[in-house]
Amino acid sequence: MQVTTVRRAGLVLAVATALTGPAACTSPDASDRPGRDDHAVRGSSLAALRSAERATERAGSARVESTTTMGSLMSMTADGTLGWSDGVTGTLSITYTGGTIADTMRRLGSTSMEARYLPDAYYARMGEKFAEQAGGKRWIRYAYDDLEALTGGSGAHLGDQMRTGTPNQSVKLLLASEDVRKVGEETVRGRPATHWSGTVAAADVTDAGLKKQLTAAGVTTETVDIWIDKRNLLVKKVEKARMTTGLMTQTAHYGDYGVRVRAQRPPVSDTGDFEDLMRKRAGTSRGHREYG
Repeated sequence: MQVTTVRRAGLVLAVATALTGPAACTSPDASDRPGRDDHAVRGSSLAALRSAERATERAGSARVESTTTMGSLMSMTADGTLGWSDGVTGTLSITYTGGTIADTMRRLGSTSMEARYLPDAYYARMGEKFAEQAGGKRWIRYAYDDLEALTGGSGAHLGDQMRTGTPNQSVKLLLASEDVRKVGEETVRGRPATHWSGTVAAADVTDAGLKKQLTAAGVTTETVDIWIDKRNLLVKKVEKARMTTGLMTQTAHYGDYGVRVRAQRPPVSDTGDFEDLMRKRAGTSRGHREYG
């Protein structure tokens, strides 16, 4: 396989991880900024958001459906189950519906893939055409610690997202917002929910993990909307960002909290490590590395 194709495949996998974590941030338009009167409601909002954060974290797992667009780079959908009681684990079905990443996936044989998240690594089933060019390996493995080498420093940011990107992260972001406000009562997929909105400045985030993610991405502010149901569980989120590739919008729905999550490690014999594939194709392999 050509090294450039392998690199593009690696980028596909890295971008896919972003669906579980906060989007890179953007400065909202002036028309989106609230007036000074809205700041007065922040104090009364924090208690409700903290209850939502605790309830969502305690639930430990959920079913996820999401759509993501990143300018001309890609658009995609994902669905499956994720758990976060002991690191991020789970299985998602991802389909790339547009953009340059979808074009890359077509050249690799399919615009869809299965993604498995385990505590130490992320796996993606790339299909038969990829296997033909990768020594018969249908799965590719990303150790989170290896992501730093991908696409510059943004790889480390994506690795952090995979390990800490859970539904309650959006609630944590709003807790750091100086303009968080209750928009009103709405219906999400037939269920009543409270809509909260705010603008998050990276400098105001006190959670060390979140602040690291935002700082690593070189972000300033982000717009976040979340919907909380009567059980204090997050049922929907919308995050928006301005990136070098264009506007990023991510919408996710969460349900079936507490669902059993399974994420089986793919067979060693059918798994290739991205870093090893890169070294071998570049002619600088340092020998065989045990996978999985």
